[in-house]
Amino acid sequence: MGLVAMSERDVQRIEILSKVIAGRMTLVSAAHVLDLSTRQVRRLLERIKTDGAASIRHKAIGRPSNNRISDGVRDYAVTLVGERYADFGPTLAAEKLAERDGLRVSRETLRS
Repeated sequence: MGLVAMSERDVQRIEILSKVIAGRMTLVSAAHVLDLSTRQVRRLLERIKTDGAASIRHKAIGRPSNNRISDGVRDYAVTLVGERYADFGPTLAAEKLAERDGLRVSRETLRS
């Protein structure tokens, strides 16, 4: 198995859960330190025992957002703004795209 990138929070979770597995910390105190319920700590312990420490890492890391608009739509919207609404701010440009062109994108998409 290769290297797995983890956040500081995940590393702290693994350290505390390994203390619980070794018997140096109780389940209740681990839940208090991790600010989780005892049920969630039991679930994490079960995941560590079956799949190893790498299973603590969030499963959605490295995957695109479900709410992300496609690259083609974003590029088309940015092109339209550049051609027709170049002197507009991002909020007004987004409103005009929705009103005149029927293209709904967020102002943050146009801001970039």
